[in-house]
Amino acid sequence: MTSITPRLTRRAFGVALALMLPFAGAAQAQSTMKLASATINDVQHEWQKEFQKEVEARIGDALTVEIYPASQLGAIPRMAEGVLLGTIEAFTTPTSFVTNVDPRFQAFDVPGLFRDADEVHAVIHDQEFRDYMETLFLDKGVRIIGAIFNSPTQILTREQVTTLDGFNGLKVRTFASPLQMEPMKALGVNPTPLALSEVTPQLQAGGIDGMLAGIPILTAFKFYDTATHVTNINMNQIVSVTLVNEAWFQSQSDEVKAAIIAAGRAAEETVFPWGVQNVERAEKAWLENGGKVHMLPEDQQAELQETFAKVADEVIAGEPDVVEVRDRIISKLEAVRAE
Repeated sequence: MTSITPRLTRRAFGVALALMLPFAGAAQAQSTMKLASATINDVQHEWQKEFQKEVEARIGDALTVEIYPASQLGAIPRMAEGVLLGTIEAFTTPTSFVTNVDPRFQAFDVPGLFRDADEVHAVIHDQEFRDYMETLFLDKGVRIIGAIFNSPTQILTREQVTTLDGFNGLKVRTFASPLQMEPMKALGVNPTPLALSEVTPQLQAGGIDGMLAGIPILTAFKFYDTATHVTNINMNQIVSVTLVNEAWFQSQSDEVKAAIIAAGRAAEETVFPWGVQNVERAEKAWLENGGKVHMLPEDQQAELQETFAKVADEVIAGEPDVVEVRDRIISKLEAVRAE
């Protein structure tokens, strides 16, 4: 009896171990992606939700995507820093907010580059350009896994502005990008980069007079309760990207990596029409809640676009890497316009 018991014990242990190994392997294969953004209930948030669904449909719980909108993981600079360091796996943001990560992100912010949402879609979702864009920033340790049209850039002000002279002397929150700050300076505006969470208190206290933003953000965060005037300057078409930490990405299995790439691109296509319609919905909601939308006189709008274009050329003239990306976008645009 004593000689049999150890054998039975070892056999039982072996059976138990064999049964446990598949589950242990599955647990080891599971991973979590924290996906952050500063906004909520906008096209960025919508892309994140679609991406989450697409990943689950492809690989189940092999990757758990956790969404943290509305700056839950910190202010924009902290989230950008987090994705570089790998403390946050992924971060969705307008390109303007990561120009400090790499100046080449400025190429997507050039005023007047894209005429409308359809041109944004035609370029950033072109297969060849999308392949190029995805790996463009690998030398900085980040990969693009999502690229979407966000909205046109407008300017919110506490007081009505309907002429170019009306911008002179205003203190306006901008993105932390030379291609937002320098064109504003050319209009006599004092550009003031701020975290989105700081804008409302500063508007209420008179610390700033307005902000540059797309109208979906203005509506989603109910800025009409603080400032009611929007001037349609159509400065540029905002492009939002989702960056993933490349070291984390490479640590995943081939199946997970393939699912992330495929899910990101599928979500882009699904969300594009939603984003276009969201701009229309946001403007309607803005007006319904007492907000106003103003246009500059035609001649002044044309003058504004000329000023923006001139300043943009000056800003990036000494940055050949930015010019190279901008020129590649222009080349694709010219092909699209010729069709």
